[in-house]
Amino acid sequence: MRVDGKAEGPRQSMSWLHTWSSLILGWLLYAIFLTGTLSFFQSEMTVWMKPELHQSLPPQSQVQQVQTALNFLQHKAPDAGAWNINLPSSRQTTTELNVRGANEDPRARRGGERITIDSSTGEEIKARETRGGGFLYRFHFELYGMPRIWARWIVGIATLMMFVAIISGVITHKKIFKDFFTFRAGKGQRSWLDAHNATAVLALPFHIMITFSGLLLLMYMLMPWGISSVYPDRIQFLQAQRAEMLGEKPPSHQEGVGREGRGEQSQNQGNRNMVAGQDRSQSMSRGEGSASQSGQQRGERRNGAPRDGARERRDLPTQTAALTDITPLMLYAQKQWSDNTVGTISIIRPNTTNSEIEIKALYAESVLHRNVVPTLIFNGVTGELVSDAKPVYISVPTGIYNAVTVLHEGRGLDLGLRWLLFISGVVGTLMVATGLILWCVKRAPQQEKQGFKSFGFRLVENLNIAAIIGLPIAIASYFYANRLIPAQLENRSDLEIKTFFCIWLFTLIYAALRPARQAWLELLTLAALMYLCIPVLNALTGGRALWSSIYHEQWMVASFDLVCLFLAILFIFSFFKLKKHKGTVKVKKHIQPKQALAEAVEEA
Repeated sequence: MRVDGKAEGPRQSMSWLHTWSSLILGWLLYAIFLTGTLSFFQSEMTVWMKPELHQSLPPQSQVQQVQTALNFLQHKAPDAGAWNINLPSSRQTTTELNVRGANEDPRARRGGERITIDSSTGEEIKARETRGGGFLYRFHFELYGMPRIWARWIVGIATLMMFVAIISGVITHKKIFKDFFTFRAGKGQRSWLDAHNATAVLALPFHIMITFSGLLLLMYMLMPWGISSVYPDRIQFLQAQRAEMLGEKPPSHQEGVGREGRGEQSQNQGNRNMVAGQDRSQSMSRGEGSASQSGQQRGERRNGAPRDGARERRDLPTQTAALTDITPLMLYAQKQWSDNTVGTISIIRPNTTNSEIEIKALYAESVLHRNVVPTLIFNGVTGELVSDAKPVYISVPTGIYNAVTVLHEGRGLDLGLRWLLFISGVVGTLMVATGLILWCVKRAPQQEKQGFKSFGFRLVENLNIAAIIGLPIAIASYFYANRLIPAQLENRSDLEIKTFFCIWLFTLIYAALRPARQAWLELLTLAALMYLCIPVLNALTGGRALWSSIYHEQWMVASFDLVCLFLAILFIFSFFKLKKHKGTVKVKKHIQPKQALAEAVEEA
């Protein structure tokens, strides 16, 4: 109900909903948006935070990379139950190996001995202990220091409120698309509203997609009833979903449930690719005969035909046998995937008569296929092609779910698309920040009029400072702690995280003790200095210097330093912009002399 007693229209009634749904959890949403945006490059952050890995400069030939890894494995663990080779890529400088024992499940998500080697020399690299970009990624949807289920519920509710705020914001601002092309600088509240509208509309499809897909990723927890009415648990649902994409008969509720869930939860590129096609690969690896015969076998598998012959072959006694030359297999895979590249190679039961070689592509065929990648299966002794399978069917609901969740997670995407998502995430972070600042700017005149700042207003001011500028400072301190804490110190990754939270708490206390304007200026100065010095810190603490990383085209390291320099420039610009700002001069028409005199005295 309006002040004049008339009923509010839909647009007016949405205004309060937009304001309070975004303010109540606005600071949490800002943290979620910022850490989620950085998570698009979590692998690059992890590489930067392990300077020991910077020395590895992968050769151009993947065949040479594989041969270097095989030479190491043949010397290190010739009698292993399985080898997994995760090749270098645009997001990884080294070759990551996993060695499984004879009694271990070769396709389990966890287990085995993880080894990192130099892609060129084959020398083992011992990197420092750190959570790397994985900490910010996990903080994005699990927060920290509380039970995982509670953290995900909090993030889920915040995401829902974000979705409500976006929709209500579009309804409230009827000229939002028109105002997108208008920015009035130096107009105080009007300028902040223009900035808020522009950042909202510029990436509006991204904002809607990222919040909606975030809810989809948590739907098993937020709304489990539809799935639980058909499937006994979430893992069975994921198994059926993958079977549908592969054109296979869905597994019964009594069959094994471990692999699919593990595949969906994989965090790093190597394990993700290894798990991505595991059920498909396990079925294909049981086939016999030539490539033409394997096609017939795949058809039988999709129709649910029994595979007793494959089981018998696996049960045959294992004898020692030389591993086939992998070079022709790699060349064949590269020819088949002309628009893709090899991601991982798994060798099951190496150096035996029952050995199998699984070559998996780095990327799925499209975002509709999520993490299901093309896979070739070869006989490890003869080199004969056993199977070549690709996803054959995607239903509309599955395709929508896969597309939006893959874009949300940023996994298996090429570099250009990830940069586009990253920039959109930065715009979304600015949208939340400008909205929080706008709340204070809009109410500042009333606070000045009453002669003091209310507790609620001052609280919002402090939280704005601690969130908007305090969180970037805390993230920078996380990078500094990574390089300054001794590399061999035990539990150093926990110390890095504790440094992050201690500095973040410091910014909140600092904001409470200083006048708001001074706190903004001083913390902006600190942030600019910290990010400006990060490339120097990298060069002085064992990392590859910026000029060297650019020269050697090690862009995952160079881009990290360059982004830090860009952020430093942004903070410097914000500092001078705020320092010049003297407040908005209000011009009023037809002001009575007495009123003008009273306002002049008040301003003085």
